[in-house]
Amino acid sequence: MTLSAARPVRRALTTEAGTALPAFVDHHVHLHLIDPAALAARGIAGVVDLGGDPVALARRPAGLPRVAYAGAFLTAPGGYPQGRSWAPDAIVRTVTDASRHPGVDDGAQTAVDAQADAGATVIKVALHADAGPVMSDEVLGAIVAAAGDRGLSVVAHAQGSGQVDRAIAFGVAALAHTPFDAPVSRRTLSRAVAAGQVWISTLDIHRGAARARAIANLRAFAARGGRVLYGTDLGNGPLPVGVNRRELIALHDAGVRGDALVAALTDPWPHVAPDAAVSTFVPGPAPIDPDEVPGWLSRGTVVVTEELTHVD
Repeated sequence: MTLSAARPVRRALTTEAGTALPAFVDHHVHLHLIDPAALAARGIAGVVDLGGDPVALARRPAGLPRVAYAGAFLTAPGGYPQGRSWAPDAIVRTVTDASRHPGVDDGAQTAVDAQADAGATVIKVALHADAGPVMSDEVLGAIVAAAGDRGLSVVAHAQGSGQVDRAIAFGVAALAHTPFDAPVSRRTLSRAVAAGQVWISTLDIHRGAARARAIANLRAFAARGGRVLYGTDLGNGPLPVGVNRRELIALHDAGVRGDALVAALTDPWPHVAPDAAVSTFVPGPAPIDPDEVPGWLSRGTVVVTEELTHVD
């Protein structure tokens, strides 16, 4: 099949022929739970950390992978992910007050400012009603407004009855996970697409009925024109460090195929522009059979764009 973003190239250092694509991004990782050293060699040039210590993330050295981050989870007292073994105190911040004034203890503006001042490019809220208390409508609305004032969008872990609809109603720009706990209604799907909401895939963290529901929900969302991003929730269980072939196959099964699959992998969100300094190199030409595209893409590696020479 033809992939519009693909171009035939040769690597200057090795003379190997292959295909160049824009840099791949994993839009949902937790760097404190993995060793990211192997990501570039296995195809991932950029990551979006959706829940980590903002101070530690701000101090990360430059290099690959390029890192965008949300900083800490903003949540209600006793809410997700407090108390989890993988969630130290530094990656969780409770918000109880809808105040838009800076410096108010546990206030919405204060929590957003702390993440933004540490370099966050998106704000993460926990709306996990199946795992404990969730923030009030007033607090959620104040967080979204405060983030907007800082030029940042909000991404939510939305799980439990009514939480996806709440996220849409209050202008949450992205879901950290494709909804998996229940089928999403056609009305909710239409509202999400109309609002321009983005869904991050994270299909491979599920098995059984939850996986089937997530794939069905993503298929319906994508079929209506919803914007889908490749993301794995890397750090959550035994997932491969690098491009996850199983995630790509699940996306393909959900109807995110060909150019749409490449777009999900290469979308610069939450940045506006992609990182043109590096590219993805995949050995050999793009396969003719669309069903072979996910496996082929999983063979990508990150190279400096200047190393690649276009060939006819």
